[in-house]
Amino acid sequence: MPEYHQLTPELVSQLAEIVGTDNCLTGEDIAEDYAHDEMPIYGTRMPEAVCLPATTEEVAAIMKLCYENSIPVTVRGAGTGLVGGSTPLYGGVVLCTMRMDKIIAYDMDNLNVRVQPGVRLCDLAADALDHDLMYPPDPGEKTGSLGGNVSTNAGGMRAVKYGTTRDYVLAMTVVLPTGEIQHIGRAVTKTSSGYSLLHLMIGSEGTLGVICELTLKLVPNPREDMSFILPFENIESAIESVPKIKLAGLNPQSIEFMERDIVDTSAEATGNHVFPTEVNGCEAGAYILVTLDGNDEDEIFMRAERLAEIADEQGAFDTLVVQDPSQKESVWAARSSFLTVIESDTDLIDEMDVVVPVNVIADFLKYVHEVGEQNGTRIRSFGHAGDGNLHIYCCANDADQDEFLQQSAKVMEAAYAKCAELGGQISGEHGIGHAKKDYLRASLGETPINLMAGIKAVFDPKCILNPGKICS
Repeated sequence: MPEYHQLTPELVSQLAEIVGTDNCLTGEDIAEDYAHDEMPIYGTRMPEAVCLPATTEEVAAIMKLCYENSIPVTVRGAGTGLVGGSTPLYGGVVLCTMRMDKIIAYDMDNLNVRVQPGVRLCDLAADALDHDLMYPPDPGEKTGSLGGNVSTNAGGMRAVKYGTTRDYVLAMTVVLPTGEIQHIGRAVTKTSSGYSLLHLMIGSEGTLGVICELTLKLVPNPREDMSFILPFENIESAIESVPKIKLAGLNPQSIEFMERDIVDTSAEATGNHVFPTEVNGCEAGAYILVTLDGNDEDEIFMRAERLAEIADEQGAFDTLVVQDPSQKESVWAARSSFLTVIESDTDLIDEMDVVVPVNVIADFLKYVHEVGEQNGTRIRSFGHAGDGNLHIYCCANDADQDEFLQQSAKVMEAAYAKCAELGGQISGEHGIGHAKKDYLRASLGETPINLMAGIKAVFDPKCILNPGKICS
């Protein structure tokens, strides 16, 4: 790594002049949250200063000053990441974009919206609905920032039909590590105009530039949607139904899976018992949750009839219709609570969000549970069955953290190796950060990592922007 300099009082004063004294935090004014993301188990480090700019020009001035003085800068949004991506490993400046929170303008004729990076996903989703439009990306953490979503190419539950965040970014304004402002992409739906710098920036986790404005694609909001709970005896039979559902031409908005263990824990913690434990005299061991959407209720019911036929053929105990608005809210509130519930009743957590081919989900989950048992580590899981993105957690209570991390590392190494063997990828939507760097290198090999490092060096010769992440 290059040699970095520490902030001097003079540099701090210059930063304060850029963003205002109240928006340049130092010393005891820096909240501990700025030292890590949602997974402090991956390490913490307090920055020397936190800057909260409100404009692209302020971001550019911060980056120019830090570049000229070799000060490391870590970009941070809402801090909801899960791989240590916003942890300031080398101190320096945390550049938090959450004051840049304006929904700037809608282009109704071209179905897009311009936003600043600090707008929260939940706020854009609600505002778009007020315009009878939908922003399809739907990551589980609704309070995450759009800049963070783009930086990790977040996916979510609707990816099986609508795709991931990458599919909805048309253009962006970024500030390069040198402080230069660049406008990348255009508000058009097609391009074959050289290397795609836009898509290089998407998923780069704040290592290539600071996102300051986004133009995002929207779609007309579907008039109707309906969810269905399919209870199965076990996870194997539940997952076996997924390819059949996808092949049937039902065009589902989402296909989620959950095991009985996490459903029970969620029900106990929240009092929300919306997922039945016994159906037609049979004990449910796993569930598939399917959502169909469209503009015609009768047409959705026709697709639902075919879904029920497939479910019956695959051994589901029933196809339970979730149509009432309050019931739908309860079902999806339960699904969205899973990680929060795990965190609330677990002292120590390590996580992975691998993505594997849909037809090997059950085999992979079985393997990970077996490895967990062999290493004395409790495994809990849920995820996006429709696209193979699995959220798997190593959990422990009343354990020494160092000992737990050694145990979970054994599980992670075996699981990631199995994932690669099955044709999967290290991360489906959470990113690499610094927590998953070694696993990425083991999975891809040296040449791809060196190519990534070369790209990083072109954008950021001094390696001041989010150093220590992905490939640096």
